[in-house]
Amino acid sequence: MQKTVIIIPARYSSTRLKGKLLMEVNSKPIIQWVYEAAKKSALADDVIIATDSELILNKAQEFGAKAEMTSSEHKSGSDRICEVAKRHTEYDYILNMQGDEPQITPEVIDLAIKTLIEGNCDISTLVREITDPEQINDPNCVKCVFDNDFRALYFSRCPIPYPRNPEYAKYYAHIGIYGYKRESLIKMTTFEQSDIEKAESLEQLRALKNGMTIKVALTKLNPIGIDTQRDLDKFKSLFNSK
Repeated sequence: MQKTVIIIPARYSSTRLKGKLLMEVNSKPIIQWVYEAAKKSALADDVIIATDSELILNKAQEFGAKAEMTSSEHKSGSDRICEVAKRHTEYDYILNMQGDEPQITPEVIDLAIKTLIEGNCDISTLVREITDPEQINDPNCVKCVFDNDFRALYFSRCPIPYPRNPEYAKYYAHIGIYGYKRESLIKMTTFEQSDIEKAESLEQLRALKNGMTIKVALTKLNPIGIDTQRDLDKFKSLFNSK
C-alpha cells in the first residue's frame, strides 16, 4: 500500500520576518497551527517538521510534533524536505506544506494529495481565483497561468497575463503547497537552481524549466501567508474580532 507523508519545512531565519514560525497567535506558535491542520488530513499517514533551527525543533517537540534537523544550506523548502524524505523510504508521496500558512485546512491538503495521485503529473499544487484587485500587483501574491488540462505554464510575482486587453485577463493566485511523487522530488532537487527561479525566488520554476509537469487544482480558500508583520497582525485580528 502506497503511503503519504506531509513534511513541513521550517526555516528560522526568514528574510522578511525572522523567527516568524515561533511567533504566537492565540497562545500557539505559527508552526503549531500548521502542524495541527496537517494532522487532520484524511489522506496523509504521517507529519514531520523539517527545520534548521534547534529553537523550532525544541518547540515542535514541546507540542508533541515529530521534528527532524536538516542542513542550514538548503536553497528552498523542497531541498529541505528532500533531505528528510530520503531518510524515510517508506513514503511514496511527499507533501511540502509551508510552515507559514496557518489557515490551510485539512480539506485543501487532501485536495493537493488527491490531485497528485490521480493527476498524471510530477507535482501537484493549488490555485485560487483572485478577487481582490490589489493582489494582482502584489509581488507577495504569486500568480499562476495554466493550460486547459490544469497543467501549470508559469508562476510569477508579476501580473500574468499582462492585461493588454483587460476584459480577457483572469488571475489566479498560487497557494504554496506541493505534492511530489517520491522520484519527482529527488529528481527536482538534483537540478541546479534555474535563472528564472533565482530571478523570481520561486522554487517551482526549477521544475518547469526542466520539463516537469505541475498539475494545479482550484480551491476557494484564501489563506493568510505570514510573510510580513502586517500579515501576522492580520491573522491575529481574526481572533480579536471573534
